[in-house]
Amino acid sequence: MPRKKTVEELPPENGEIAAAEETEDGNASYASAEEGSSTMANIGSEGSDPIEETGPPGEDDASILDDIPEIIELSPHAEMPDTQLDSDAAPLETLTPYGEEFNDAPPVNAGESSGTEELPPAAKTTGSTRKRGRSKKQPPKSADTPAESVTPKASKPKSDKSENPTAAEDRKAFFALDFNKLDRELTPEQQQEWSSIYASYRGHNVMRGSIMGIDRHRIRARDRKTGEVAWHELYCAIIIPFRVRILIPETEMWDEGDERPAYVMRNISGASIDFVIIHVDREAGFAIGSRRLALRKRKYFFSTQPGLNTLGSRVNCDLLVVGPRRCLVSCFGYDIDLTQRELSYTAIPDLRDVYHSGDTLPCVIKSYDPPNNQLIVSVKETAPNPYDGAEFRHPVHSHRQAVIAGKYGGGVFCNLSDDVTVMCNYSFHYDDASFKIGDRVILIIQRYEDDKKQIYGKIVAKC
Repeated sequence: MPRKKTVEELPPENGEIAAAEETEDGNASYASAEEGSSTMANIGSEGSDPIEETGPPGEDDASILDDIPEIIELSPHAEMPDTQLDSDAAPLETLTPYGEEFNDAPPVNAGESSGTEELPPAAKTTGSTRKRGRSKKQPPKSADTPAESVTPKASKPKSDKSENPTAAEDRKAFFALDFNKLDRELTPEQQQEWSSIYASYRGHNVMRGSIMGIDRHRIRARDRKTGEVAWHELYCAIIIPFRVRILIPETEMWDEGDERPAYVMRNISGASIDFVIIHVDREAGFAIGSRRLALRKRKYFFSTQPGLNTLGSRVNCDLLVVGPRRCLVSCFGYDIDLTQRELSYTAIPDLRDVYHSGDTLPCVIKSYDPPNNQLIVSVKETAPNPYDGAEFRHPVHSHRQAVIAGKYGGGVFCNLSDDVTVMCNYSFHYDDASFKIGDRVILIIQRYEDDKKQIYGKIVAKC
């Protein structure tokens, strides 16, 4: 299935990174584009790895790796200066909270091309002219102008293996490295870190780490249909297990059909995620990972464990992004949106005051539908409902102290000390403007509705 296109093209620069070239068998590879670097890596090429790569019974690793995006190069260095970005690109400083997407610009889809191609740096025009070639008013090229300064990049043969080697050659180059020599001066902690990265690259096993931040990088990607190469700018999640920087492009963060807007990526710092190493540049000291491939492995494992996927089973989920009204969690490869209704019986004015990225929450399996790629969980049902027995603890006409947790449609949600939520109105002599969220009040319990499991009351005083 073809993937969505990424953002607009950008001209190449010296010292850029790396990354994947699609081969005839549909695989991709990552490679360093720095001058003088020959370290390459092959992804999913059969027969090039001296160690046999096997997956769980019934799982075809080769078919999973065939879906890696057509990334050619990715810079491992500092984020791009804003001057190199197009004016319509989303600014890095715009950090719209998760759940406030109506204030955010439309999401940028990976792989989307504007239909134009950049000139090389030596021949790039000024102003708003961005398409390759000369305009009609441009004077003819003088005889002393170097030919390569106006030669389009597309004129280079696609089979130039010195610049874009095949996946098999990439992987063979990686295994040809002298790891004993490269790792000789490392401390035991650094050796263990690189060993874990090597193992994930060889056997496609899943690693886990915490996102330290989000950087913006330039990526050169190849269109799988046309074979044309274009430059794009993408956000990359940064994970540093100990000393090695691992980059995960946003195109490798989400599974097929579950792509998230750009503001989600910009607010995901602190989350703990699973990933698979898909490229190692040992000489440059960085690696590239794919969360998307790790999600598929987690889903497969979950589908083979009846003790986990049975309705009512208790499992854990990881908080990725938290907004004021909803949050995004990951549970065994499934990214799930949860609102306050699924998180707590108690009304919470702002979820960010209680939950944070990187937290692990217990949850209950409510529905599992593998054919439709759907998993429904509930966090609040891991604890007993505070409504049960509330009629005996707080009988009708009793006075209770509570805290205002929220307002909606003229009603006021008040939380009691035992997490019971009471829907209240004001006494006739009070104005709503006199009460704010967080104020302590005295209320009277008026009635119970068992069908809705809701308690109603009236605010009679302010503490």
